[in-house]
Amino acid sequence: MTTTTIQQDLYPTRTGEVPGPAFEREHQTVWGSAADGPFDADALEEHEKRGFTILQDFITGDEIELYSAELRRLSSDDSLTGDPRLITEKSTGDVRSVFEVTKLSQAIDALSRDPRVLDRARQLLGSEVYLHQTRVNYMPGFKGSGFYWHSDFETWHAEDGMPLPRAVSCSIALTPNYPFNGGLMVMPGSHQTYAPGVGETPADNHTSSLKEQTVGVPSQEAVTQMAHRYGIDQFTGPAGSALWFDSNIMHGSGNNITPFPRSNVFMVFNSVENALVEPYAAPAPRPEHIASRDFTPLS
Repeated sequence: MTTTTIQQDLYPTRTGEVPGPAFEREHQTVWGSAADGPFDADALEEHEKRGFTILQDFITGDEIELYSAELRRLSSDDSLTGDPRLITEKSTGDVRSVFEVTKLSQAIDALSRDPRVLDRARQLLGSEVYLHQTRVNYMPGFKGSGFYWHSDFETWHAEDGMPLPRAVSCSIALTPNYPFNGGLMVMPGSHQTYAPGVGETPADNHTSSLKEQTVGVPSQEAVTQMAHRYGIDQFTGPAGSALWFDSNIMHGSGNNITPFPRSNVFMVFNSVENALVEPYAAPAPRPEHIASRDFTPLS
């Protein structure tokens, strides 16, 4: 286990319309060892190199149905109408995401504490962890909209005050991820490069960025350079697959114009040694349901 000391902003971003140049990351991706959890040494080495790991058959068929039922329940729950945790599509008004889902679903709260999940998060981050963010995502067929290229850490650093990229996301597919239904695209190895975002953060940026992110995204030049350097891969696989990916990996998704919907449970684990401070490039922190400031270790 490694202790982190934060003294300055090591990942500046959103300093104006001309972003600073991309630069190499200073910190490791894997903070634990093979002795700390389920991943063996080869898997950890590959994760350090690529920045992501795909595990098929991570949950069972019965669990897929359980969490899918929870997603259907939450997306049709009239009591959540007007609740800031419920995010709708910009163009259609359909449900896009439901945040802070572990407080709305006992089943998904239990999943976040399941040893299959929690032990891997602790191992990758080399410490006790807490949930920075949780949500369920739903991309409907024909009209689901994607997300432009971005690094999650850039946003979490700028708007939430996350000091270092010592966080990991786990996305568990509840539907098949095909190459053609808006599946997540990643640039393998791009987590080693930090690309500052363009522009400055307006007040309450989260009210629009969760529908369509336009502030803090990398420049087209940075995306082009990284795509040529790292290439582009995609998270595909059957329902029940899990994608573990580093907080700084460059990723995005296209629109879903197929009849096949895509949904997932999404959990972000942050090291308790990387607790949030004041935002580095925003007027105020985002709300608790988007970026938790309860740093109690998950158990």
